[in-house]
Amino acid sequence: MDSDSTTTSKRLKDLAQRLLLYKSPLQQASNSISTHQFTEQNRFVEEHDLNKKDEANQVTAPPKRFKPNRAAVLVCIFEDEEHDDLRVILTKRSSNLNKHSGEVALPGGKTEEGDADDVQTALREAHEEIGLDPKSVHVVAVLDSFTTRYGVAVVPVIGILYDKKKFNPVANAAEVEAIFYAPLEMFLKDENRSDTQLEWMGEKYLLHFFDFETENAKYEIWALTAGILITVASVVYQRQPAFAVLRPKFWRGNYQCKF
Repeated sequence: MDSDSTTTSKRLKDLAQRLLLYKSPLQQASNSISTHQFTEQNRFVEEHDLNKKDEANQVTAPPKRFKPNRAAVLVCIFEDEEHDDLRVILTKRSSNLNKHSGEVALPGGKTEEGDADDVQTALREAHEEIGLDPKSVHVVAVLDSFTTRYGVAVVPVIGILYDKKKFNPVANAAEVEAIFYAPLEMFLKDENRSDTQLEWMGEKYLLHFFDFETENAKYEIWALTAGILITVASVVYQRQPAFAVLRPKFWRGNYQCKF
């Protein structure tokens, strides 16, 4: 992580310190140690120094065997000075893609054989898709995976971009049609939101749809991407959404956080 003390806000510092110590409900239930809770990270938080250019400042999960049915996405958060809020980087997928064309997504993709862990997958994919330099992102948390109906485990990796000016967006035209930034807190609000009830193996669940407009462009954020962002927003803001979530059982995991 490469950050500058003149551009790192107290809000982002405090958030990083808290998320580095975060344990998901599943990790709490099993009393296991989160993949991002290592000695160096804890020492780093205790010293309250988020500006050290040290490899220990990056979250790194233990190496694992290559799993073709695994993917990781980067939830990259930064502070928007104009709106005085936290924003997340999102993309609109190319209309030419065979799967999920034209849909809004988080930067990310399938694990490749050379990836050491989920963090590397998320950072690599973000660099390839939108030109985000991995060194400018401070990874602070790795959440439990969301399993799609097709059996792919999607792991959300939370990173902080301290200096937005260091990000020069370059969309990979083969994969990305547009790059935009949405306020993270909107995924806890009932405004500009709708849902549809579906059923899977006798279990009813809700898919959430969030409408967002920016720079004369309109986007609909829904399904798994919306589900991940609802979860991340709940963790970041430490409160439940203002609406019923009713997650699909096939996503697995337990994100009914109590704050």
